[in-house]
Order: sequence, then C-alpha cells, then structure tokens
Amino acid sequence: MTDEVPGKCVAESRVVLNMMMNPEHANRLGNVHGGVIMKLVDEAGGLAAMRHSRSPVVTVAIDSMTFDEPIYVGSVVTLTAELTYTGRTSMEVRVSVVAEDPLTGSRVHTNAAYLVYVAIDRQGRPHPVPPLCIETPEEQLLFQEAAERQRARKERHQREQALRRRIDPQPNEE
Repeated sequence: MTDEVPGKCVAESRVVLNMMMNPEHANRLGNVHGGVIMKLVDEAGGLAAMRHSRSPVVTVAIDSMTFDEPIYVGSVVTLTAELTYTGRTSMEVRVSVVAEDPLTGSRVHTNAAYLVYVAIDRQGRPHPVPPLCIETPEEQLLFQEAAERQRARKERHQREQALRRRIDPQPNEE
C-alpha cells in the first residue's frame, strides 16, 4: 500500500476572476490603486492553491509583482491564476492581470506576479500537497523556472536569517 497522492494538472486548479474597477478602487491620480490589484492577485492565487491542495493555504511569499501598465476606473480586470510548481507543502502560483475597456474591447496586460502558498491542516501546520502533473512543453518550462525561483528563495531566506542573527542577536536568557 502506498501513501502517494496522485498528481493534479494545471488546468484542474486554474482560476479566472473578473471584476469591474469602480471609483472606490481609485488612488489620488484616478487610476486603480496598486494595493487593490495586489489584494485581488493574492485572492486569485490563493484560490488556485486551495483548488490544487483542497486545503486552506497561507501566503508565504510574493515575488516579482510588476506593474507594467496603469489600470483605469471603468476597466474590467481579469486575473488568471495557475500553478507553476509544487513542493512537499508549498505551491507557486503565477497570476496574470489583464485590463479591458468594456466599451471598446481593448485589452492590455498590466501585471504579473508569482506567489508562494503553503497548505495547512486544521491545526495550522504545513500539509502535503499533490504533485503538479505537467502536460505541455510550456508547463515544463514554467515548472523548471519556478524550481529555480524556489531554490533562490530558500537561499535568500537563509542569508537573511543569518544576517538577522548577526545584526540582532537574541539576548542571553538568565
């Protein structure tokens, strides 16, 4: 008997969210506030991670959040979230953001982000996730790139922890 969990394919957990950007989403310049988009990106990514893991998830990292174009009030924003990588308990999700003028149909890619989520159990402890099955050459390339980003994240985290210990050592308990 094996405890191996069957893999799940990218399409099984893909999430597409659409939302109209209204005046309450605007910043002082009259464009959609970046924080609104960041929240929507995290929600779409979290939903994809939950669909994949079938468990609650927590956001542990947001990488490469880029804002290539402004989004205007009145635009319909479409967020597409897809898994690119799975570890034992973690998942990387790429979220792409497109803004559409609903009157003209004009569409522009505005944002992309990579987020990492960890599946948790009812006690809040990391929980294993199904492996990601790869079906296309593009998915294979995205998986390889994601594995490299994950390796770099771990190395960066280790360096930051070591630096923190040198700069802010814990006082001795007496």
